[in-house]
Amino acid sequence: MATDQRVVRIAELEIVPSQVAEYTALLAEEIAASIEREPGVLMLHAVSHKSEPHQVRLLEVYASQAAYEAHIQTPHFLKYKTATATMVVSLRLIDVHPIMLAAK
Repeated sequence: MATDQRVVRIAELEIVPSQVAEYTALLAEEIAASIEREPGVLMLHAVSHKSEPHQVRLLEVYASQAAYEAHIQTPHFLKYKTATATMVVSLRLIDVHPIMLAAK
């Protein structure tokens, strides 16, 4: 059985509350570009807490470490990082082991 080379991560972000709408628009644009243009980006899911929309969580799945490294160098990702730099109060990246990833 082949070793699973996927990189799976949860990103926990806190956004400046007054900038949530602008942040989420930029995030949606970045996710759409990544899924469309990068074969190594397998999944990017973004959600926010219902009662605290400035608390954003991402589930990221990349085909490999190399795919992740390529992703963070793309023009669309760098645009997102630059444009949102002052909007992000905190960012915590948590590497996780995929037990079961399924979608319908």
